[in-house]
Amino acid sequence: MDSDVIVLGGGAAGLMCAIAAGRRGRRVRVLEGSNRIGKKILMSGGGRCNFTNLHCNPSHFISTNPNFCISALSRYTPRDFVALVEKHGIAYHEKSAGQLFCDRSSKDILTMLAKECDEANVRIVTNCGIETIEHEQDFTVISDKGTFSAQSLVIATGGLSIPRMGASDLGYRLARQFGLSVRDTRAGLVPFTFTGAMHALTERLSGVSLRATLGTRDVTFTESILFTHRGLSGPAALQLSSYWLPGTEIQLNLLPDDEARSLLLDAKATQPKALLRTVLAEFLPRALVLELQTLYWPDLAETPLAETSDKALRQVAETLSRWTLKPAATEGYRTAEVTLGGIDTDELSSKTMESRRHPGLYCIGEVIDVTGNLGGFNFQWAWASAQAAGRAL
Repeated sequence: MDSDVIVLGGGAAGLMCAIAAGRRGRRVRVLEGSNRIGKKILMSGGGRCNFTNLHCNPSHFISTNPNFCISALSRYTPRDFVALVEKHGIAYHEKSAGQLFCDRSSKDILTMLAKECDEANVRIVTNCGIETIEHEQDFTVISDKGTFSAQSLVIATGGLSIPRMGASDLGYRLARQFGLSVRDTRAGLVPFTFTGAMHALTERLSGVSLRATLGTRDVTFTESILFTHRGLSGPAALQLSSYWLPGTEIQLNLLPDDEARSLLLDAKATQPKALLRTVLAEFLPRALVLELQTLYWPDLAETPLAETSDKALRQVAETLSRWTLKPAATEGYRTAEVTLGGIDTDELSSKTMESRRHPGLYCIGEVIDVTGNLGGFNFQWAWASAQAAGRAL
């Protein structure tokens, strides 16, 4: 046995866990299936890596057990990761709402993690295809790069999101192999798609963006939305996708900062000769206004506001404030930023991430049934869950 710990996966969680365990003098080997470590880190945040969020707390996470993440998040905070970033002299900035990004490039974060691994004597094997894993006294990993064994095994394989980056179901298969329950998975933080007339509309509006409130019956997000040739994207749509259930409707408030009814009735009083589209174009993209006019109030197109009834204006306001849409689906794992669901948290210790059934087996990061909102929360979960395991290994 040439290692104390084998970490499956060289992403954010896997590397951080290896660093934490290596610092404690553990002999750690990371096995990564793709040709390089940290591929998702490099592509994150538009190449700038939104590496944490200063306002991180359990309310920003989705899990069957919403309390599971509390322990790890409280023991390794955004400030702890920022201290590591500052130790390496990485310049960063707060973009909005506590979201921290690299000034220069995501490469800075990956370089930092690689350097920390090196200093902790972590050995990394890339292009390593896992064939089978056996467990008697130790864990034995048989791969196309050789056979490795260790006292402890860490599943840090991530989820199913963005398969072109090497994502696979390996972590879920291994969990089931060891008798752990795995909750149903689905794509999260992913654009919505539409069919029929709504698809044609979003295709015509492709590239148009605006600030709006998008919600279901239970949750809403007020951020930018972006019409695409497939449907609806942008931060608000991505956020809502993690809460949306297939077959249900969503509501769109196009004027989140104004009361639409008052706005239109006031305009009627102050701009009686103006057309409805002229007034709305002061608040909304003109292309969107024209599409809405064609769909919902074509009879008002050439009617001055003074000649438009208050009832008609209230109906327009209702459409603007509660535009009800029914997505056909989402774009799925192909473009999803995260995978919802995963290894059941009831199977794990919230303090150490160790399996309750199999001592020495740990699960961390996205492979667990803990998913963060958009804005650096998933990276913070990766760092925190990894530290919890690394300190216990």
